[in-house]
Amino acid sequence: MKKLTILGSINADHVISVPHFAKPGETLTGSDYHIAYGGKGANQAVAAARLCDKSTTAISFMGCIGADGIGRTMKQAFADDGINVTPILEKPGQTTGIAMIQVAASGENSIVISAGANACLDEAQVAQFADEITQADALLMQLEAPLPAILKAAQLAKAHSTKVVLNPAPARSLPDELLRQIDIITPNETETEILTGVTVTDEQSAVNAAQFFHQKGIAMVLITLGSKGVYVSENGKGEIVSGFRVNAVDTTAAGDTFNGAFLTALLDGKNTFDAIKFAHAAAAISVTRKGAQPSIPSRQETLDFLLAQQH
Repeated sequence: MKKLTILGSINADHVISVPHFAKPGETLTGSDYHIAYGGKGANQAVAAARLCDKSTTAISFMGCIGADGIGRTMKQAFADDGINVTPILEKPGQTTGIAMIQVAASGENSIVISAGANACLDEAQVAQFADEITQADALLMQLEAPLPAILKAAQLAKAHSTKVVLNPAPARSLPDELLRQIDIITPNETETEILTGVTVTDEQSAVNAAQFFHQKGIAMVLITLGSKGVYVSENGKGEIVSGFRVNAVDTTAAGDTFNGAFLTALLDGKNTFDAIKFAHAAAAISVTRKGAQPSIPSRQETLDFLLAQQH
């Protein structure tokens, strides 16, 4: 049995649709307000759970919820998706993290986050559930959790030959001490620029940015380029793998869906190119639906989508 452990954030997303993003001092009338389950860690865990082959892959999720009803409901929902939720701890006196999300008519989104219980994910919790990391084939993390916990988890994983995968979102500068532990990094264009100083506008600039990561010791670099696809560079050899054209309704969890799908496909034994294609398909389906976790497709839907593209 393959095992993927995700370490990251859990948020309740408060979502409202708007004609355009509000300017300073402007009051807009929105519509379709709802609460959806989100958080980059949670989205990637749910994506992995829905998109993996459950007969061969197990998913574990390490995170924190507040002492509130929505946190407990979300934890139960993760369990219902087949995720091992033992490493999710409830933090007394804290609220579950929240995200306020505006979705514009163009399909673009604007997000403000309050960390809440996510800020309590610490090195002690990583140590408590060390087995979830040391016995996993891969560890997938993002940057909505505190850096000390991320670094501790990466070091533990590296010491036990667990593949370390970082989706560096939301973007921030990172210490070389962390970058040295990483096997696969999956930034988008904005995150790439913040981490490398290289503005990615075309294939050549993507090559230059990937070189920066390779020089830090990262073997595989996937720079997501939105509708243009993904630039993948492995051992210095790179190419753009194009995505699928769909009518985007809401891009909220597209990147998270891509990451969860890509990792499960790799664990399934797919090569890098096929794993990216599978992840592209899952992400393409997700942007045609509203919400973060509600938009994430199942494995069968994604396989059916890929099959339909071949005809």
